Amino acid sequence: MPESIPAVVAHGGAGPGPDRQKNVEEAVKVASKLLQSGASALDAAVEACVILEDDPVFNAGTGGVFRNDGSVLLDASLHLSDGRMGFVIAMEDTPNPIRVAADLLDEPINGLTGEGARSWADSKGHKRAPVEGRQPVEEVGDTVGVITRDSTGAMACATSTGGCSYRPPGRVGDVPLPGCGFWASRELSVAATGEGEAITTALLSYRVGERALREKATIQEAMSWGISELIDEGVSVGLIALGREGPGKGFSNTDMPWAEWHG
Repeated sequence: MPESIPAVVAHGGAGPGPDRQKNVEEAVKVASKLLQSGASALDAAVEACVILEDDPVFNAGTGGVFRNDGSVLLDASLHLSDGRMGFVIAMEDTPNPIRVAADLLDEPINGLTGEGARSWADSKGHKRAPVEGRQPVEEVGDTVGVITRDSTGAMACATSTGGCSYRPPGRVGDVPLPGCGFWASRELSVAATGEGEAITTALLSYRVGERALREKATIQEAMSWGISELIDEGVSVGLIALGREGPGKGFSNTDMPWAEWHG
């Protein structure tokens, strides 16, 4: 099998907010260096996502917004083109939930939530520490996401969030829900960001991926179709996607910092 061209595409959330373009570019830079050194798509996606989780400008990890009760509860997901999947929901005291999601890839279960997720993370040696968090804000992008492709053609899709502002502690958005905030197949990987309820109702990532594959649409055409046809007007949503070949793509109906690199 011929060698594939390594690539990465990442986003920093759909919606207005602080200037975070350079922050996204830094995560892409980290992933590109790893891929150039021969790292797997999985390792590159996780490490780039950690960079975004550790950056307080994003509503993920360290910068996760407070829920209505003052808690900081974090979600993350990871999906590989070989079908393996891991996701965690509403985790407390977990600065990097994407690492916990990664450890679920080879387990007999796909996902964990709440206290059970944190207890399982303890058993695996994942850092338990208070998450700084930040005050809720209006109309600021919520999710971070990274999609990578390594030299073998394998792809990994990683997403992480602190959830939407002004939401109750039990609320679950699109990030940890397969086919909604993320989807990966052998041919194409997609990650969504924006209003989680709209993304979930539309099953957006999966349906955009299927549109590209079944209708023979380009990635850009499929993303444009997904947002214009499946999302109501005025709802902030963005997408990134990466196929087996070529550079990654981003598309949004609002402000969304995104960056890509390919070898």
